[in-house]
Amino acid sequence: MTGSVLIDCFPESADRHRSRCAIVAIDVIRATTTATTALRSGRRVFPARTSDEAFVVAATLDAPLLVGELGGNMPDGFDMTNSPAQIARRADTARPMVLVSSSGTQLLMNSAGSEAVYAACLRNHEAVARHLGGRHRRIAVLGAGTRGQFRREDQAACALVAHHLVECGYTPENQQTIDWIERWRALSKESMCELIRAGRSADYLRRSGQEEDLAFVLEHLNDLGIVPQLRGRELVDAACVSSPCVTSERVRDGVSVE
Repeated sequence: MTGSVLIDCFPESADRHRSRCAIVAIDVIRATTTATTALRSGRRVFPARTSDEAFVVAATLDAPLLVGELGGNMPDGFDMTNSPAQIARRADTARPMVLVSSSGTQLLMNSAGSEAVYAACLRNHEAVARHLGGRHRRIAVLGAGTRGQFRREDQAACALVAHHLVECGYTPENQQTIDWIERWRALSKESMCELIRAGRSADYLRRSGQEEDLAFVLEHLNDLGIVPQLRGRELVDAACVSSPCVTSERVRDGVSVE
């Protein structure tokens, strides 16, 4: 199957593409990285738009772990903030995670109702693109954005997913998509990481004492074969649903930018 791919940004952009595309939702710092990392450990993952919605979902689960931030603050009654580094360290993987974030989980849930909804980050960008190739005719790769800005880390992950799809035969739908791909695809791993470190999201993590999450994101690049897909209210590994696999499979060291 040949098809087309486009890049867009912000949770509300899902409304423009939901009726005609499969959607890939990306919030590198930090929601989709946290979700992918939790899923890799075998933990069940349930995204929610708001803290109220999270409590409703949690009430249906056994010993849920409430994880998230809204406006940079952990909601009252939650167990931990939206942190991939912290979720990776936890041993209580039998506890299902209900995840809320300022924009990433809103993008995921806003995308519900499209042909299919996937979550990607810098850990699994190539695996997601490989899984999607040939399954969907039109694919929208959407960055969550933060405070009205298409942040660098989301630009990079969106561009890498789209680039892999173009290599599979997909055509960029517009000049904006071509420009994002060209900006990021040829960068070395080191150059990409330096640009992300100099961005506003990285600055926020440093100023708020959460630099371990920045280090985690930049130290875990293209290292997972997991393909989180939204099925109902839950993210499941579509790569394992489609065929038997090992969720901790490593794609390869480093990040593909060629």
